[in-house]
Amino acid sequence: MNNIRSYIEDRILPFVETPGQYIGGEWNSIKKENNNVDVTIALAFPDTYAIGMSHLGMQILYGLLNERRDTACERVFAPWYDMEVALRKHDIPLCSLETFKPLREFDIIGFSLQYEMSYTNVLNMLDLAKIPLRRDERTEKDPLIIAGGPLAFTPEPMSDFIDIFFVGDGEEKLPQFIECFKTIKHTRNLSREEKIVSLVRDIKNLYAPSLYVVTYNSGGVINRVEPRLSDVPPVVRGASISNLGKAYFPENLIIPYVKTIHDRISIEVMRGCTQGCRFCQAGMTKRPNRIRSVDNVLNLSEDCYLNTGHEEISLGALSISDYPHLKELMTRMGTVFNQKNVNISFPSLRISDQLTKLPFYLNTVRKSSLTLAPEAATTRLRKVINKNISNEDLFEGVKEAYKEGWNLVKLYFMVGLPTETDEDVEEIANLAYKVSSLRKEVKGSFGNVNITVAPFVPKAHTPFQWEPMISLERIKEIKRIIMSKIRHRRIRVKFNKPERSILEGVFARGDRRLGDVILQAWQDGCKFDAWDDHFDYDKWKIAFEKVGLDERFYFCRDRGEDETLPWDHISSGIIKEFLQSERKKSFEQEFTPDCFTDGCPDCGACARSEHYVKA
Repeated sequence: MNNIRSYIEDRILPFVETPGQYIGGEWNSIKKENNNVDVTIALAFPDTYAIGMSHLGMQILYGLLNERRDTACERVFAPWYDMEVALRKHDIPLCSLETFKPLREFDIIGFSLQYEMSYTNVLNMLDLAKIPLRRDERTEKDPLIIAGGPLAFTPEPMSDFIDIFFVGDGEEKLPQFIECFKTIKHTRNLSREEKIVSLVRDIKNLYAPSLYVVTYNSGGVINRVEPRLSDVPPVVRGASISNLGKAYFPENLIIPYVKTIHDRISIEVMRGCTQGCRFCQAGMTKRPNRIRSVDNVLNLSEDCYLNTGHEEISLGALSISDYPHLKELMTRMGTVFNQKNVNISFPSLRISDQLTKLPFYLNTVRKSSLTLAPEAATTRLRKVINKNISNEDLFEGVKEAYKEGWNLVKLYFMVGLPTETDEDVEEIANLAYKVSSLRKEVKGSFGNVNITVAPFVPKAHTPFQWEPMISLERIKEIKRIIMSKIRHRRIRVKFNKPERSILEGVFARGDRRLGDVILQAWQDGCKFDAWDDHFDYDKWKIAFEKVGLDERFYFCRDRGEDETLPWDHISSGIIKEFLQSERKKSFEQEFTPDCFTDGCPDCGACARSEHYVKA
């Protein structure tokens, strides 16, 4: 390993961009002697160091695993183009940051699957590590390839390449996984498949694609997905932490040497969301709400600050406005951190009657932008998606923000939602003008408004999982409508790349046949598909043609509620009857109240539901 490190440092790093992302050794990183541990695992993030090191989940798992004496956990990220070229030229395998150990020498490699457009990076990292891409081509000498994250709830497109998917929350089950793996590692004469079967039998939240058979009907729709063995569960339920306050959280966060996307401390104050937005996969799969106490959040914040020195603390949740003790939390956070010049921030805010109070809570050291997500601009369409917000609350909240000194408001919208009309689209521009003009009422000049517009992508495990996605042509037409309506120097519009949204829609609800498309696209040069400068839609279209699949079958086709979906054998606890009921209510423009404050809708996710099954 020392030879590899010396070679990389002497022959490669002087000639690549941002070499600091490849050297490891950061403050609070952990380096163990691998000969003193039983299990070695590399956490692999299929994007750049700058993005991966901004992801809280990786820091949590890294700290959790390294607290174990029997486990050495290291990190690896997708190398940028220049580094990849150098590694291939010098025939150097992809190595970990901590010890420069080749990935193929680890017991386990765990990929974090956060976004569908990172799939080709997974294949590229495996290839750079000199590990067979397809799971059925690996031998007992190869590492076990596992994957977790939100896309483990829709695993089929990557099922040819991943040995085991870890579904749901990882903090409580990972230690059990390590214990089971340690046992089978020291059991002689077990084949690779026997090891996988043993793990799946012991831990019910694991999905091993090799243990399931998928059959299709003549139209290409799935007929059934069933286990090959009698004691393998027909449906895999995602793991769920019951008490967030007792869940592991790393106080010694790694401090990167180089600039990352989010150079700050992130504290998760609440997990889950029960607002019930019908488009939101995270809001469905992460139910029910679990909160940290104010004391817990404050203690974690102080400890992380002392161990890192970061000048910003971001309080995270799917809907931070719903945190029941927000006023007390922000008051006490301000008392502790204002005098230290530490900024307190929220990722985004839900629009409600509480919004008028939030700018004051955030009136700390530095005022950046205020981020709000109306999602839809008309009341009618908000009823369809169960976004129970009003323009009055939005306007009053924005006015308070302007009064408190904010100059920039960011608004997020989706287009292509079910039942959307041109009137709904045009109202986005009208709403942006109104938000900008509100500053003139309180400060005498227009405010800056940044609009981000994203095509709606129907997601699995939501009430809209059966809905078709709009065509590429319609997305481009909507873009023209919005751009023609906005002619104001204070309003900026960013429109997500529509072609990439189409592909996201394909893989978000895809089956395992798409593995051939992903492999073909990677072979044709696709990688870093989430990056505008490197995304090549034409290559993906050619890959579909070579494989013989029609992308329209996946993104713009109506699905019947009786159809077997590619994720029906993966469960977050939400029952299909609830999703069907919510779908029906969407077309009737009927709101479903938040069960955190109102009655139980019997979705199946928690013990209050008659259909609840413990994870």
